[in-house]
Amino acid sequence: MILKEIAVKVANAYKDNSKVEAIYIAGSLSREWEDEYSDIELNICWSEPPSDEDRKCVIDELNGSIIDFHDYEEEEWSESYKVDGAKIEISSFLTETILKKIQRVTKEFRIDIEDQSIAASIHYGIPLYGEEVLDGLKAKVLVYPESLSINMINAHLDFGPRWKHRHTLLEREDWLMFYALLTSTQEKVMGLLFGLNCMYVHHPAYKWQKQSLDLMNIKPDRINERLESVFLSSPAKGLQELELVIEDVERLIDEKDTSL
Repeated sequence: MILKEIAVKVANAYKDNSKVEAIYIAGSLSREWEDEYSDIELNICWSEPPSDEDRKCVIDELNGSIIDFHDYEEEEWSESYKVDGAKIEISSFLTETILKKIQRVTKEFRIDIEDQSIAASIHYGIPLYGEEVLDGLKAKVLVYPESLSINMINAHLDFGPRWKHRHTLLEREDWLMFYALLTSTQEKVMGLLFGLNCMYVHHPAYKWQKQSLDLMNIKPDRINERLESVFLSSPAKGLQELELVIEDVERLIDEKDTSL
């Protein structure tokens, strides 16, 4: 059974609960990025808080085996379990919580990555139940606000004080700190590119980096290859390449809006 078929089967077990307002596929499966390691991510919108029984009875009905089962935390109920050999990742939210997160991103222009991840999941999500509810949510995230783009760029332009000491770390061969700096700096570059291209960040750690970059229209030449070489080349060459990428990204930002 393919992943989408299993997703439909799981969704059907939830939709009979009167508290459930909408269910949609999120994650790599919603974008057709899945591979042999992918699980099934389902986001569920509830009209009122689900009880433990609401959550566990579905797993029992599906003859699933629980992997994790978490209490309410950071505006979310989450659990994971196995069904038909596939790992199911469930994230449950009150519909009003989803609306608040979307409001913070699209109307208040906050760059919070967790909130953007929800906006991105709605934008790309595949509805399995409650299409009318999801259509309304999708309409709210359809247009990426220019003010959010500006805030993303401004927030990620500062590479921090350690970046000024990058060559010292290289000369000292202080590799742990050196590569931690390259990683955090490359994350800043990704934040700049998401803002520049008016794309919601879909994962706090910029998962699926290559696929995300492929979707972008505004980016330096050979960006995938160059960002990869930062970690696969010698330390000196990797640092030099990252410096050149930053110069190219800053040039693209200037071309878009010199006020930035």
